[in-house]
Amino acid sequence: MQGFALGMATIVPLGPQNILVMNQGIRGQYHLLIATLCLLSDMVLIMAGVFGSSALLSRSEVLLQAVTLAGAAFLAAYGFCALRSAWSGAGTGGTSVQGAGLRPSRRRIVITMLAVTWLNPHVYLDTLVVLGSIGGQLEPLARRWFAGGTMGASLVWFYGLAVLSARLAPWLNRSRVQRWIHLFVGVVMWLVALQLARRAWNMFFAAAA
Repeated sequence: MQGFALGMATIVPLGPQNILVMNQGIRGQYHLLIATLCLLSDMVLIMAGVFGSSALLSRSEVLLQAVTLAGAAFLAAYGFCALRSAWSGAGTGGTSVQGAGLRPSRRRIVITMLAVTWLNPHVYLDTLVVLGSIGGQLEPLARRWFAGGTMGASLVWFYGLAVLSARLAPWLNRSRVQRWIHLFVGVVMWLVALQLARRAWNMFFAAAA
C-alpha cells in the first residue's frame, strides 16, 4: 500500500507522458499500446531504482545535465507543434485526423512515447531517486512488495487514463475542444521545458563554481 500510494503521488501529476497517453486515447490511436509501453518503462525504472541504481543520477552530474538538456529541447519542439496545431486548427477533430490521411504511424507514435519518457529527467528523479531511496531502505521481502505496489499504481493509472480518454473521445474529439487541448498541451510542454532549461543552467554554473 505504501508503494501504491507513493507511486500514485509521483505519476498522477500532469506531465508529458500522461498527456501523450490521453491524446492517443482521444484519437483512438494505439492508446492501449502506448499505455503498455509506459507501464513497461516504469517497471524497468522502478526496478532499477528500488533494487540498486537509486544513486545513478546523483553520482553523475554530467549525465543528469545531458538528460535535462535533451528533455528540454524535445519538449520545447513538442510544445511548438501543439501550439501550431492550436493556432491553425490542423489535426483537430476526428474527421481531419483520420479521414485526410494524416493519421500518424504506429512507429512515429511509439518513438514519440519513448522520447517523452526516457528524455524526461523527472521520470528518473521520481523512480531512481525518490522511489529508489525509500524502497532501497526496506528489507528484501518488503522491497519486493513496495516495488510491486508502485508498479500496480502505474498499471491502474496508465490503463485507466487510456480507457477513460477513449470513452470520452466523442466529446473531446470535437474541433473546438481539440484546439483548446492543443493549446493546453503546448503551454504545459513549454513550462516543463523552461523548468528543465533553468535546472540545466543552474547545474552548469554550480559545476563551474
